Amino acid sequence: MKTLITEFISLDGVVQAPGAPSEDTDGGFAHGGWMGKYFDPEVMGGTFDTLAKQSDALLQGRRTYQVSAMAWPSRSGDDFSDWINRVQKYVVSDTLTEADITWHPTTIIRGKDFLKTVADLRAQPGGYIYVYGSPTMVQSLLAADLVDELVLTVVPLIIGSGKKLFPAMDEPLPFELVSAAKASTGAQVCRYVRAR
Repeated sequence: MKTLITEFISLDGVVQAPGAPSEDTDGGFAHGGWMGKYFDPEVMGGTFDTLAKQSDALLQGRRTYQVSAMAWPSRSGDDFSDWINRVQKYVVSDTLTEADITWHPTTIIRGKDFLKTVADLRAQPGGYIYVYGSPTMVQSLLAADLVDELVLTVVPLIIGSGKKLFPAMDEPLPFELVSAAKASTGAQVCRYVRAR
């Protein structure tokens, strides 16, 4: 399997709370929902639907998982909704219990087991391990060189503050741009593959 990271990202690298004002207010972040007016269902939706069809697992951090578990189970009838509700989900958390899990099928991964579990999944046959949101978790995956592809939807907006995607690293990680599509809103969907 391959680890695929999909993120909405501003020109200055912010990934925090693209979907809603209350999604993640850590650090007093007051710009939640910044992505909304830039979403292009044809270009972005088509890309995400295609990638979902090639994915055999969904991996998320606790906050992203909990937000998703409130939103997706009530949706159906389109390719992405149907996929996300049936796919095997993994959530990285040291605080969630089995009683907290209402979106099935879901497996909890404890923090101490996280990187080994992802490495073990990558050694199995299958498609993508699909990741969105979860910037802290993504930083750990990048630092451990466990990311195979990045799909970054770059929004023509400078936010000025908020959580960033890329961690400080000792060594550069080269990626190759394999495709770019311009959305009608001016955002760019850029797909990168890890150059090994």
